[in-house]
Amino acid sequence: MAKTIDRREFLRLAGVGGAVFASGLAGCASMSRAKGDDFYFVQLSDTHWGFKGPALNPDAGGTLQKAVAAVNALPAQPDFLVFTGDLTHTTDDPKERRRRLAEFRDIVSGLKNKNLRFMPGEHDASLDRGQAWQEYFGEMHYSFDHKGVHFVALDNVSDPAARIGEAQLSWLKADLAKQVKTTPIVVLTHRPLFDLYPQWDWATKDGAQAIDILMPYPNVTVFYGHIHQENHHSTGHIAHHSAKSLIFPLVAPGSKPKREPIPWDAAQPYKGLGFRSVEESAIKITEYPVRKA
Repeated sequence: MAKTIDRREFLRLAGVGGAVFASGLAGCASMSRAKGDDFYFVQLSDTHWGFKGPALNPDAGGTLQKAVAAVNALPAQPDFLVFTGDLTHTTDDPKERRRRLAEFRDIVSGLKNKNLRFMPGEHDASLDRGQAWQEYFGEMHYSFDHKGVHFVALDNVSDPAARIGEAQLSWLKADLAKQVKTTPIVVLTHRPLFDLYPQWDWATKDGAQAIDILMPYPNVTVFYGHIHQENHHSTGHIAHHSAKSLIFPLVAPGSKPKREPIPWDAAQPYKGLGFRSVEESAIKITEYPVRKA
């Protein structure tokens, strides 16, 4: 079963945002034991393809490929992979934006597992409200079901004001209304839905409205990216877990006057980049550092 994947194999993952076992999600433990439906998926976030900055990551042009190779080498493939935004680094040039999106798509096409889910980040979509993104990756918000778990991907980036928007909130409410209240729900998003640190754009302007819609459902877990570091937070019974970045870490919220990246440390390469696993009957999250390939 997926839960038996050797931890040492995961240590080879270069910057993967998270390896998530369904049996560790709220409401999934009894279901998976009863039905034999354990599964896991891998989350990658904030790859920022097109970024160049030797002081922050001299391997900026190779880290994504290392992650692809590492996922391909897993002894048991995940059920699917999800990229939770900022696939590419921002650019004002529409042609360059499309070139980066195309290059990212071509690199990840090398994954053996073809069950891929993509979500935009503000670097991908805020300057043109997702026009280029949709040309390459389709819908920016959607839902799907997998082995008894309902997944919802929310777009809180294509609006430059960092809002989900009334239309999408109405869609979310209608989508969830089709579910039995006890169904395990996983929300995937780029920005945090709660106010982690609004001064640094680490919030969603109408995220509280989304949380209010989710509150009646007792088994909800949110996975997001954007902040380039590990963070765990709860809004009532809803747990929120951020993924580390594949490109560079950012300082802890409020620890500096300004939001800024942590410089590359040649003595500790890939420090601050990593992945996590979530497993067993209660949510147990373990963060692992990236190792030099």
